[in-house]
Amino acid sequence: MSEEIKNNNNNESVETESVSVEQTPAEDVEIVGVNFREAGKIYFFSPEGFKLAVGEKVIVETSRGVELGTVKVANKIISSSEIVSPLKPITRVATAADIKHYEENRAAEAEAIAICEKKVENHGLGMKLVGAEYTFDNSKLIFYFTCESRVDFRELVRDLASTFRTRIELRQIGIRDEAKMLGGIGVCGRKLCCANFLSDFVQVSIKMAKEQNFSLNSSKVSGACGRLMCCLRYEHETYEDAIKHTPPVGSVVKTSDGEGVVIETKPLAREIKVRLNDNDKDAPKLYKSADVKVLSRPSKQSGKQKDEDEIIED
Repeated sequence: MSEEIKNNNNNESVETESVSVEQTPAEDVEIVGVNFREAGKIYFFSPEGFKLAVGEKVIVETSRGVELGTVKVANKIISSSEIVSPLKPITRVATAADIKHYEENRAAEAEAIAICEKKVENHGLGMKLVGAEYTFDNSKLIFYFTCESRVDFRELVRDLASTFRTRIELRQIGIRDEAKMLGGIGVCGRKLCCANFLSDFVQVSIKMAKEQNFSLNSSKVSGACGRLMCCLRYEHETYEDAIKHTPPVGSVVKTSDGEGVVIETKPLAREIKVRLNDNDKDAPKLYKSADVKVLSRPSKQSGKQKDEDEIIED
């Protein structure tokens, strides 16, 4: 393809050849999704000829060493742009002996926690032990803990290494990770989402609780971990869309019965309660958002000030 360029001085035209760069299309690759703990993150591996079903146990090589994982995504073809190459291969399908060894490791982890707790106490360290985990090949023993401040645990590591005769890793985790590892029952009466199916934590803000008309008492909007409940995120987009089509509290609207002020909103139902100006003594009336005309909305500054004045009670 040629492109014409005009010289500004003498209006002469010259032709230049434009070079088009063709991008190499991404190739398709076959993957298998595996995780290593319930509700854990799913990692992609190359199946290496294995045809695997969801729920099967497999042995794989990871950055931590040899691990036993559970297939969560069966053989699937995806674009290479969706993965980080190169993929590590599935070593083999787990045998009965592999599964038995895995269960023995889980039992040994409970003993390791009890021993580590005593040593933490002996060293006078202000850390809370949450869990322990052996790699499948027993090449490493990982202890998970929480602590409000940094601690020097080098002597503890040496003590643990001499006791268990393997590599020791102490890993500090956050309070949400602690809840995920320990599990429990939420205020809804069901198993904690983070321990049941959430592979990654989502960002949750107090604004989401406000939009969903939650009480801003911390006991009402906090989960077992003490942080805002992850489930506030689930319907966030739905509420945001509904709020866009619902006049906010304080808006002056024109209804079939006259003008009035919005005193309550029901975004999901697309309904508002309006107190009519000439009927202050009467009960507010319920209207569909689509059936009223918005004459004015409350100023953003007053809404901002209201948000700043709201306090979450302990």
